[in-house]
Amino acid sequence: MELLKQAGFAGLARWLHIVSGICWIGLLYFFNFVQVPAYAGMDATARNHAINNVTRRTLWWFRWAAVATFLTGILIALLTSDYFVDFGKTARGLSISTGMLIAIIMLLNVWGVIWRNQKIVLANAEAVLAGQPANPDAPAAGRKAVMASRQNALFSIVMVFFMIFPSHLATLGKYSTTIYESSKTGAYWAIAMVLIAVLEVNCLGLLPWKFEPKKGLNVLYDSVRNVLIAGFGLWLVFFILWSTLMNP
Repeated sequence: MELLKQAGFAGLARWLHIVSGICWIGLLYFFNFVQVPAYAGMDATARNHAINNVTRRTLWWFRWAAVATFLTGILIALLTSDYFVDFGKTARGLSISTGMLIAIIMLLNVWGVIWRNQKIVLANAEAVLAGQPANPDAPAAGRKAVMASRQNALFSIVMVFFMIFPSHLATLGKYSTTIYESSKTGAYWAIAMVLIAVLEVNCLGLLPWKFEPKKGLNVLYDSVRNVLIAGFGLWLVFFILWSTLMNP
């Protein structure tokens, strides 16, 4: 392992991590900001053709890019000396751990919710194009996949910020050396976990309004505009939280 560190494999892992992440998040934005609105304006036959030919291929790259991003992230941690030193006590450690937590939740959404439900949608499109009856469960599965996907788009805005913070902001001035008190980091994580958990539970349909459009927190997913507003709003909440609790 030490030989790999000296040979610069941590830098290689970081490069591959960025490339994989661009593919993953780029396709996430394609699905949410381009595909879903475009498909809504198509007739059923055209939409099924698009699902069968475009979405099927795109989902392959999407889900495996998510895995590649996760695995290369693990490699970075393993190949970087002292990566976890003061991990939960410094600005850099708190930032990267926040980004990692959100990214892992996003990965679980990809494989546990989006892909599982999209398989039903893909199978239904293929069956209908072959002249078979439509699967009555397909619309509900599609709704579940869309909610999780839009939640990931919302999360990604905060996640990307905290992933770049260690390299571009956390090394500046007093942020680079401050060791935070456990009471401050504890308060930060308590509030952050509640925010993340409420949004994730909502996208899974576990709150009273379940998957109903335009009800409760589901309004966050009803349009691209709402997703962007909610995403940057969540970032602002985290930024204020950080500024209040973690300012040296």
